[in-house]
Amino acid sequence: MNLALLFDDDFVGPDRVILRGRRLAHLKSVIKVAAGDSVPVGRAGGNMGIGEVLRLTDTEAELRVTLDHTPPPPLPLTLILAMPRPKMFRRILQTCATLGVKDIWLINSYKVEKSFWQTPWLSEEQVRGNLTLGLEQAKDTRMPRVQIRKLFKPFVEDELPALLKGRQALVAHPGTSTPCPVHLNQATALCVGPEGGFTAYEVGKLEEAGCQGIHLGPRILRVETAVTVLVSRLFDACL
Repeated sequence: MNLALLFDDDFVGPDRVILRGRRLAHLKSVIKVAAGDSVPVGRAGGNMGIGEVLRLTDTEAELRVTLDHTPPPPLPLTLILAMPRPKMFRRILQTCATLGVKDIWLINSYKVEKSFWQTPWLSEEQVRGNLTLGLEQAKDTRMPRVQIRKLFKPFVEDELPALLKGRQALVAHPGTSTPCPVHLNQATALCVGPEGGFTAYEVGKLEEAGCQGIHLGPRILRVETAVTVLVSRLFDACL
């Protein structure tokens, strides 16, 4: 936790917060703070700054916060991701938040098992919790937006074309002829398939909607590795 992310219900005054639970445990056991120490903090959706520890007990920490720094800029990226395996999903959420991805769409695919959509990691509380961990790692405060579309064809035909307007649109798929571009720094939409990749039909539908197929070379990567490598190659901000 390189930054303690603060939410509205943490505030007990204009510049006072009370921290409990995971963040309190981290302050005490990892950072080992004492009254009078200062720690990096940031308000979700707002500025970052410093929190001075005023009071520390076994159950809570009271901080006086000064929030006077803007968070890092978001990446101009819309990530369209076939629903990953649940154990991988939580790590991908954290990674995306850490890298600065703010617009995430979870979609279905032929190779996505139906059971993946039943995972408790998809609950609003768990999604926000994992995104929070990623933001705290990166010292960022802007919470990513996650949208879910469980039907592939209606999404690709009815929503995707409008979503791609004004963006360079890419679909990562092994065997395509075009290598992944680098250092785009422009509005981009990136589609990443499930383990095993999109089917030929799905790639065709994505290309019909306006996506260009790209590859990362001959090696087949896990989804979480592919997302990290793709985002890092596409944008200077991650390097």
